[in-house]
Amino acid sequence: EQFPDAYKAVWDFSGQTATSRHIPHVSFTGIVHPGLMGTAPSAALLAKWNAREGALIATDPNRVPPLALPPEPRDAVLGTLTGDEYTRVAGEAARTAPPRENGGNQDIKNLTKGSRIFYPVFVDGANLSVGDLHFSQGDGEITFCGAIEMGGFIDLRVDIVKGGMDTYGVSENAIFMPGNTDPQYSEWLAFSGTSVTLDGEQKYLDSHLSYQRACLHAIEYLTKFGYAPEQAYLLLGAAPIEGRLSGVVDIPNSCSTVYLPTAIFDFPLAPSSSGPFQIDPGIGAPRSENRV
Repeated sequence: EQFPDAYKAVWDFSGQTATSRHIPHVSFTGIVHPGLMGTAPSAALLAKWNAREGALIATDPNRVPPLALPPEPRDAVLGTLTGDEYTRVAGEAARTAPPRENGGNQDIKNLTKGSRIFYPVFVDGANLSVGDLHFSQGDGEITFCGAIEMGGFIDLRVDIVKGGMDTYGVSENAIFMPGNTDPQYSEWLAFSGTSVTLDGEQKYLDSHLSYQRACLHAIEYLTKFGYAPEQAYLLLGAAPIEGRLSGVVDIPNSCSTVYLPTAIFDFPLAPSSSGPFQIDPGIGAPRSENRV
């Protein structure tokens, strides 16, 4: 709600390092990863998705943005299907925007080179798929489409753990072992947020709200150094920031924290008695004339 307009930053790659003329004084090592990866659902699981998401939509069908995204027959991409079969499948095919039991669009930045992922299998052959490649992304991808998108190729090795879903109880989630190629930042500046709205209304253990407030605190802090709010917003979506649910039991507030690696900035980021170092924000982030 705080950033209703569409902005963009163009990032340039030099080896593993990203910089942008739209967000100067920042450079960071990318954590290349697929935002979307998973197996195909069974017919029964697909029906479960459509039923529960449809029930959610029905609670507020005119909400903007919608509570969930139902099947969209007009734009369904269904390979070679035609005729009645196309019509049937298009009416029930799941949208790929959210994460679900099969993995899906989880946007986990640490699923990078060398990671090992264990997916439940719901159909013969699994129908493993992968896409939405990111050069870098901050935890939460708070700008919605704010990761640094890229084209590329992925080499995969696939093994089968027979009976693994029952043996390990992995039937409605994926588990993974991150690779060991992430950049190793050693110093961070962290910002916290709680379950209190900008208007001062107390919410009950709302972790989404507390993470939003932590991000807004980080954005406000960065503006003190000369960045425009939208520059700071885009940076948090693209840079390898860490996001954590730091407390989820101490009623009424959930506590979320956002960690900025100080080494990605070419100026001192921590508070000091001399005040914030003033940077030249450059040309800024261009705004799209068409809202999305």
